[in-house]
Amino acid sequence: MFSHPRLHLSLLTIFALSGCGDTGIQLLVVLAPEVDRHAAIPADVQKVAPVDDLFPPVLHSDDFFEPVPLPIISTAGGEDAPFIYLDELYFFFAADIRDEPSIQVQNPVNGTWVSRRVGGTWQEPELVWLQEYNELALNGCPFVAGNEMLFCTARAGLTGVHWYRAERSEGGWNNWELATFPAELDVGELHVHGDQLYYGSPRSGGAGGQDIWMATRAGAEWADPVNIAAVNTGEDETRPFVTSDGQELWVTRLHEGTPAIVRSKRVGGEWQEGELIVSRFAGEPTLDAEGNLYFVHHFYDDGVMLEVDIYVAYRK
Repeated sequence: MFSHPRLHLSLLTIFALSGCGDTGIQLLVVLAPEVDRHAAIPADVQKVAPVDDLFPPVLHSDDFFEPVPLPIISTAGGEDAPFIYLDELYFFFAADIRDEPSIQVQNPVNGTWVSRRVGGTWQEPELVWLQEYNELALNGCPFVAGNEMLFCTARAGLTGVHWYRAERSEGGWNNWELATFPAELDVGELHVHGDQLYYGSPRSGGAGGQDIWMATRAGAEWADPVNIAAVNTGEDETRPFVTSDGQELWVTRLHEGTPAIVRSKRVGGEWQEGELIVSRFAGEPTLDAEGNLYFVHHFYDDGVMLEVDIYVAYRK
C-alpha cells in the first residue's frame, strides 16, 4: 500500500495544557490514509480482455502498430484522462465505474494518479494528493507543464466542477488554488502550449456542437479565442493535445456515434484538416517523447459500459 511521504498539519484544537504550569499548543497530525487501487476494485468486477472486447478500437494509420492495453496501468477499474509530461503519466482512476461521482468522491482512492517511466517501463502508479487528507475531493483531467498542474475538481465548498492549479514542491503537488478563466471563453478540457490555450467548448460561433478553440495569453489573462476550423466539424471535438514541438494537434471527435482520435498537422503555420487515426470508443489522446499514442478505450456490452482502460499504439 502507498503512503504519501508528506504530512499535512491540521490545527484542530488550541488550548492550555492542564495539570502543569506551562501552556502550549496541541497539533493533531492528519496522516495520509493508505490507498491501494487494486484492493479497492470490487470483487465482482472482472477484467475485460481484448479478446472479449465486442467493440475493439480500429486503427486507420500506418504510422502505428495495433493498439493494446497499457501494462501496469490498466486494471479492472477505470483508468481515464491520461496526460504525459516527460516521463510522467498522469491519469484519473475510479475503483468502481458504476458509482456516481457523489459516491466516488467519498473514497480517496478515486482521483489523479501518476506513473513514472524508469528504464523505458512505466512503474506502479501512486496517488497524487490534491486536497487535505481529511477533505473530500474528486480530481481529474490533469495537465502538467514544468512545475504547474491544472486539473478539474469537485470538492467541498464549491458547486459543480472547477479548474484548479497546483504547484510542484517538496516532492508533491501543493498550494492548490482556484484557476479562473474568463467566463466568455467557456473553457473545457484543455492543453497549454506556450502562450496558447487550446480547449474544447460549446461556445457560439463554431462549426456546431463542441469545437476546439485557441486563446492567447495577454499578460496574466487569456483572450481572443479563435476557432480551429481545420479540425472542427458538426460533430463534437474535445480534449486537445499539442505535441511538444507544436506541430501536431490531436483531438477527440465523435465519429459514427462513438469517440475517435483525429490528428491535424501544422504546415506553413496553419493547421490542416484532421486525419482519422483511431476510431470506436477511443479518445483523450496523449503522446510520449517517442511519439507513441496513448488513449482511453471504453468497453461496452449492450449499451452498458463495463470498463475503461488506457491503451497505447506504439509508433513504427
